Amino acid sequence: MNLRIKRVYEPPDGQDGRRILVDRLWPRGLSKEKASIDLWLKDLAPSTELRKWFGHDPHRWEEFRERYHAELNENGEQILRLKQELDKGGIVTLVYGAKDAVHNHALVIREHCGRNGLATVDAGSPPMQTNPDRHGGR
Repeated sequence: MNLRIKRVYEPPDGQDGRRILVDRLWPRGLSKEKASIDLWLKDLAPSTELRKWFGHDPHRWEEFRERYHAELNENGEQILRLKQELDKGGIVTLVYGAKDAVHNHALVIREHCGRNGLATVDAGSPPMQTNPDRHGGR
């Protein structure tokens, strides 16, 4: 199985496999048809408090990652649901709405799955980068 990530505003393609939206809020201005989402795991997204605290500030990235990993460790039901999807085999693409491709929660979910042996990371996905001076912009 492969676990990829992709911005939800990028057009779906045949390489996406099953598309799982991992945002708490539905992406602005995007219809359900255009999003082509197979599953919406909104409760897998960071808590509202953590999301607002982070505010996509690259200088808070490392602490956000730590806090979000802790939330994921406490979110067994949603992790189990994601694992069930991954266990089906094939490609799974986590889709997210953030503009920043290197400082977003989908990267942390992917990292969490890799750490816990739930999935292999597809080489075609953006790498985990932790340098706060290298961000994809907001």
